[in-house]
Amino acid sequence: MPKGLLIDITKCIGCRSCEAACKIQNKLPENNDTDLTATTYTKVMERGDRFVRKMCRHCQTPTCVSVCPVGALQKTNYGPVIYDETKCIGCRYCMAACPFQIPRYEWTSAFPRVRKCIMCKDRVAQGLQTACAEACPTGATQFGEREELIQEAWNRIRQEPGKYVKQIYGLSDVGGTGVLFISDVSFEKLGFRTDLPKEPLPMLTWNVLSKIPNFVGVGATLLFGIWWITSRRQDVIKAEAEEKAKANKQ
Repeated sequence: MPKGLLIDITKCIGCRSCEAACKIQNKLPENNDTDLTATTYTKVMERGDRFVRKMCRHCQTPTCVSVCPVGALQKTNYGPVIYDETKCIGCRYCMAACPFQIPRYEWTSAFPRVRKCIMCKDRVAQGLQTACAEACPTGATQFGEREELIQEAWNRIRQEPGKYVKQIYGLSDVGGTGVLFISDVSFEKLGFRTDLPKEPLPMLTWNVLSKIPNFVGVGATLLFGIWWITSRRQDVIKAEAEEKAKANKQ
C-alpha cells in the first residue's frame, strides 16, 4: 500500500521542526531560505495567520516522471517519487511539467542535479515514518498509508464540520497526491492551486503526444544524444582527473 502524509493546517504552529528534521535527514546546510531551493526541500510558508507546508506532493501519477526522458524520476510502489542523479541529463522537463512548481535545480554546481523531497525513501522502505512527521510536536503532519490517512481526514471533517472546509486537498487533484491537506480556511485563500484538473496530467500529455508520433521519435533521439554527450563529458572529466592524480604521484 502506498504511503503518504496528511497535513492538518489547523494544527500547524509554525515551529518549523519539520524543516529542521528534513535538513538533518538529507544532510542539507542550514540557511534562511524563504522558499524551496536546491538545499531546502520543505518550507513552512506564512499565509495570514496560518502556516502551510510547501513540498513535493508525490503525485499518484506524477507528471515529472512521465516527462523524464531517461527515467531519472520514478514513482515507487510504497509512495515516494524518487530521483536518480546518475541518469539525469539536466533537461529540467520535470521542473516545467510539475503542476505545483516544486523541483529545484543546482544552478551553481559544476554537476547540477534536480533537488526535491523524496519522502525519506530509505526510512519509509524500512517501515519508519518520515523525519518531518516524527519531528512534528502537534501532529500537524501525520505519516501512514494513504487510504488510512484519507479516512482519518474525513473523520476529522465529520467530527468538526463547523471547523474544517469539507475538502481534502490532494484527494483527486491531478489524479491524487501522496501529500494530503485539510484546513479551516479555503485552499484558494491559502495559495493552493484550485484550477487543476482531476485527471492525471500524464494522461493529458500522452493523449497529445500519441497524435504526433514522429515528433516523439525525433525528440527521444535528440534527448538520447544529449544524454550521451553529457555522460561522455563526465567520463572524460573523470579520466582526466585520474590521469592528473597519477601524474602527481610520480
